[in-house]
Amino acid sequence: MKLMRPACLVAGTILDEIAGFIQPGVTTRQVDNFAAERIRAHGAKSAFLGYRKFPCHTCLSVNDEVVHGIASDRELKLGDIVSVDVGVTYKGFIGDNARTVPVGGCSVAEQQLLDVTEQSLYLGIAQAKPGNRVVDISRAVQNYVESNGYSVVREFVGHGVGRTMHEEPQVPNFDEGKANSPKLRPGMTIAIEPMVNAGGMDVKILKDGWTVVTQDGSLSAHFEHTVLITDGEPEILTWVKKPSVSRVA
Repeated sequence: MKLMRPACLVAGTILDEIAGFIQPGVTTRQVDNFAAERIRAHGAKSAFLGYRKFPCHTCLSVNDEVVHGIASDRELKLGDIVSVDVGVTYKGFIGDNARTVPVGGCSVAEQQLLDVTEQSLYLGIAQAKPGNRVVDISRAVQNYVESNGYSVVREFVGHGVGRTMHEEPQVPNFDEGKANSPKLRPGMTIAIEPMVNAGGMDVKILKDGWTVVTQDGSLSAHFEHTVLITDGEPEILTWVKKPSVSRVA
């Protein structure tokens, strides 16, 4: 999986650059245009643009938008939260990651949602060890999210990733109750991505055919990393600084 590392490093770097660009007053279209420029500058291509006819370079989901938000002339306001999902193709491989960014700061309640969602990601990653199963990741995410009073989205899940955007296995953020889930083996690369709602779990898709929003209008957060299953501790491929899981979980 040496060839996955450069793609994931590029994806993580671009996500950092986009997060630094976001501020009150910019439009999501400006954010997407900036992302397109940075993707080109790194010699990569957007893995999202044109995928099933998706029209943008990134997914930008604001406030009650869960995932797959489409860039527009909407201006970001102080206190908004925007989930930035970046997937790139670099030298034939995919790097995929996401982060929810507060726009110029946010409320205590919003920050708590972001913190719980991000921590649930690392708790899931900590279970990505050989001999475990996908459901061990799912349970870790679900148990932490629900113990903090939030809801896990069911309709959209994590996934395997490599030469194509969505590969097997699927990686739900909740226990599906199946007798057997896929076993984790060294060399597997998976995208773990909790999508967490402040209110109920139900979502709906807007008329644009892409943007997913919470059914009850509550806020939603989304964090994602591409992770390599190793013989020991999982490796977070899309984290530029690559801290150990034990330190962040």
